[in-house]
Amino acid sequence: MSPTEIHQFGPITAHAFNKDRTQVAICPNNNEVQIYAKSGAGWNLLHTLIEHDKLVTSIDWAPESNRIDRNAYVWNLDSDSGIWKPTLVLLKINRAATFVRWSPKENKFAVASGARCIAVCYFEESDDWWISKLLKKPIRSTVLSLDWHPNNVLLAAGSADFKARVFSAYIKGVDQKPPSSVWGDKLPFNTVCGEFTNGNGGWIHSVAFSPSGDALAFTGHDSQISIVYPGSSSLKDIKVATLPYLSLLWITENKIIATGYDCAPVLFETRDGQNWKFSKVIDAGKKRVVGETTALTRFKQMDALGINTDTSGANDTDLNTIHQNTIT
Repeated sequence: MSPTEIHQFGPITAHAFNKDRTQVAICPNNNEVQIYAKSGAGWNLLHTLIEHDKLVTSIDWAPESNRIDRNAYVWNLDSDSGIWKPTLVLLKINRAATFVRWSPKENKFAVASGARCIAVCYFEESDDWWISKLLKKPIRSTVLSLDWHPNNVLLAAGSADFKARVFSAYIKGVDQKPPSSVWGDKLPFNTVCGEFTNGNGGWIHSVAFSPSGDALAFTGHDSQISIVYPGSSSLKDIKVATLPYLSLLWITENKIIATGYDCAPVLFETRDGQNWKFSKVIDAGKKRVVGETTALTRFKQMDALGINTDTSGANDTDLNTIHQNTIT
């Protein structure tokens, strides 16, 4: 297992890596996007994108086409000048964008919003901008998370109305007709291929398709993870005595990593696709560094960070995890 690297950028509301993880785009809790490049043991600031006039809430970096989408702009890197240039996106929403994801083929992206809809965006060559079609029914509240199916057409969404749904985001003239799957075969735009709830009344923080696309996992504010297998019409629940999870990631068809308010990533596994169980916490822990501290150092920590240390330098508020706050 490779050693853990720890880098501090300050508060981050959104981030995304490029394909080879040598650069990262972050939003430092304001209306900017900063792009850092790996340099030795640290990261150097390369670019600052400043077109937005509101808080940037989500970023996604297309790995092949090297595009960055952040709410209402798509940024393309000009290879000649080395400058990131924005392209306008016509979202047609009247509330904040909450989440954004590129499709696998990178010819579309989806933007979740507080307007009870999802904007599916594609490039209009004649007008040189990105336009959108809206997925609306039967969404009843803010959409909090999205994930694309490997076929580039199906889109999963988790909402504050306690539901996880799978929609068809098929765009005529952009997409090829996908082959039949466990989610259906006739897929005009806004077809609802599945609607699920865990039954415990928690709004859905994260949705994620398995690598094959034949299963969907979602997690809610009730500290529960649910896995849907539409081919067998079964739903498996993982009930855990922890704080809620905010993000899910499939590693294989039988392994899921979850992160959230407990400040450490957790691995869940199944051997038969039926019985999912907690496996381990993926966190080596953080050793407390204890050393002498001066009165001036203690005052600076209390003023800047709200941290109170004793005369030995120990901080009683430190968590025994690498992350010292919620993993979003």
